[in-house]
Amino acid sequence: MSAGGEPRRIELNLLGQTLTIRSEAPADYLRSLAKYLEERVTTLKRSGVKDPMTALALAALDITDELFRAREDKTRDEGDVGARLGALVALLEKVAPPESER
Repeated sequence: MSAGGEPRRIELNLLGQTLTIRSEAPADYLRSLAKYLEERVTTLKRSGVKDPMTALALAALDITDELFRAREDKTRDEGDVGARLGALVALLEKVAPPESER
């Protein structure tokens, strides 16, 4: 996500650490990302993962898996839509052929 402006310094708190990053994205958006990640780490810690770095790595892998699956779903859905549109066009051409074929 980019606001299209100059990168600016933004402080984020994640797992008790203050991180300073440079980004064009709105600060509130970046803070919501950090909050989401921290919530995922907290969930893993509650399930028994003790080491914060291990929990962070597992949360990152889980979120990356979600991203990859969402991309695959989007690609598959776009293919399904294209196939349906092609079938619909073929059906319409049978019912009402283009004027050049009449």
